[in-house]
Amino acid sequence: MKSSKLELAVGTFVLVGLAAIVYLALKIGAGALIGSDTYVVKARFSNIGGLNTGSSVVISGVTVGRIESISLDQNFAAIVELRIRKDVQLPSDTIASIRTSGLIGDKFLALSPGGDEETIPPGGLITETESAVDLESLISRFAFGNVQKDKEPAPAPSQ
Repeated sequence: MKSSKLELAVGTFVLVGLAAIVYLALKIGAGALIGSDTYVVKARFSNIGGLNTGSSVVISGVTVGRIESISLDQNFAAIVELRIRKDVQLPSDTIASIRTSGLIGDKFLALSPGGDEETIPPGGLITETESAVDLESLISRFAFGNVQKDKEPAPAPSQ
């Protein structure tokens, strides 16, 4: 009788502990708190270059949201769906840029709010965007830039 009560108490303690760990992992890992007030905004990019679902959305170094999904539109442009905290109202002239943390770190989306008084409504579209910098093409241009230039033939020496 005593051992079954002890086993029940230990089992309850373990279940409560596991529930607490799962709850904290979801809160910390998702960034956006479960049940918190958020809204969705979309941004159109010509190249997202390694940006992934779940990446951070940052304003002035402060995380204000997460990337919820990435898709293609009918013109083959990347549409990135952002979930932003409700207390952050973005002006309609906000610029979205894809940045890298460190030299070869993870990609994140940086928002630069403008000065417009009109805000982007939920479900609205950010059209002012800066696509990801393609590091490989920059390095190849730097390394092989002089090799690939069209060289003009040298003028013949005059006699």
